[in-house]
Amino acid sequence: MKPIQLISPVDGSVYAERTPLSQDAAKAAVARAKAAQKGWAARPLEERIALVKAGVVRLNEMKDVVVEEIAWQMGRPTRFGGEFGGVNARTEYMAEIAAATLMPMMVEDSDKFRRYIARDPVGVVFIVAPWNYPYLTTINTLVPALIAGNTVILKHASQTMLVGERLAEAFHAAGVPQDVFQNVVLDHATTEALIAARSFGFVNFTGSVAGGQAMERAAAGTFTPLGLELGGKDPGYVRADANLDAAVDTLMDGAMYNAGQCCCGIERIYVHESLYDAFVEKAVAWVKALKLGNPFDADSTLGPMANKRFAKVVRDQIAEAVAQGAKPLIDPALFPADDGGAYLAPQILVNVDHSMRVMMEESFGPVVGIMKVKDDAEAIRLMNDSPYGLTASIWTQDYDTAAKLGEQVETGTVFMNRADYLDPALCWTGCKDTGRGGSLSYLGFHSVTRPKSYHLKKV
Repeated sequence: MKPIQLISPVDGSVYAERTPLSQDAAKAAVARAKAAQKGWAARPLEERIALVKAGVVRLNEMKDVVVEEIAWQMGRPTRFGGEFGGVNARTEYMAEIAAATLMPMMVEDSDKFRRYIARDPVGVVFIVAPWNYPYLTTINTLVPALIAGNTVILKHASQTMLVGERLAEAFHAAGVPQDVFQNVVLDHATTEALIAARSFGFVNFTGSVAGGQAMERAAAGTFTPLGLELGGKDPGYVRADANLDAAVDTLMDGAMYNAGQCCCGIERIYVHESLYDAFVEKAVAWVKALKLGNPFDADSTLGPMANKRFAKVVRDQIAEAVAQGAKPLIDPALFPADDGGAYLAPQILVNVDHSMRVMMEESFGPVVGIMKVKDDAEAIRLMNDSPYGLTASIWTQDYDTAAKLGEQVETGTVFMNRADYLDPALCWTGCKDTGRGGSLSYLGFHSVTRPKSYHLKKV
């Protein structure tokens, strides 16, 4: 089969190359996972938790090489140190709640009946992980799936395929059996064939809307449950009572961190007319302080996008918006590292509206449009005028106001005075084209288990 190449955005070189499994080899991997699942599920819960946590400890021991590899694979500056904070916090929380969440729910336990609802593992869980947060997005499903007694097959994005290898290396070194957690390299055709053959008890996919649609087509008629996290066009709304400096700092970081390559990154901002001019002025100053450059340079706060074709999408959106009347506020000359390829200067656009692709389609890059609004009603209308619904960031001084506005926003998570953050105690979910299902929180265990009812009677 034709090898899959990982082209580094740092210098355009071939950083890694792997040959995908043949369909027969892929089917054999699934068979091994199915054969190993019952034995893994039969182990005590405490043992599975301990092994999973030990796997994450082993991963932490690889920190230096992992951080370097992330930079080579998708361009994130090494100064940010990888994703270990989130990986560790999410693992700890999911491990902490596992026993209570997976415990049978007793309805009656008397001398006549014992009735309860248990949660059974679904079998083999298939994770198709993305490149933008390659460890965090995998951990979200990998940890609860293994703890709940499933075996896991991981297919990582070709842009970050070494991540799957590092995760497997760490977990196997900690004692998780090789057939219980397998990392595989697959092409699209083999991936779709496995899903269509009902190889898995649950499929979790994070990626594009088109990718999610392909997953649904492959699973059609198999009744395989799917978890689909397909990105967003997340809004920020700055009310008149907002803390302006905090709003600028958090929203602009949410728009620019990771070169804007965040599913829940801020891609459009609506500011009350009383704060609009001051917000824009401060936002421009914030972005001008960024340093675009090689991710191994300690001064770089903005690295290249993961692939030059992703940067082209953003450049095209910006050019179209400017042609339609948008005003760019950042001079690209301030960022001489912009090479017309993967290295892309950040941009703020004003005089934008929802007729422009940059305000409606996912950009997934370091650009944000800012619009002036007169009141809450206009902000809510604009926030909901989107095919996506992942998160919304509302800036106000009052809990009740944020909650009331949040009830009216079509989104999976409502933030007040923060953005671009996952709380492991809260379900990570979305609506509309953002997809379906949920990870993290106790509901994350529900995705990788199924309810099983017991109705026992004495006679």
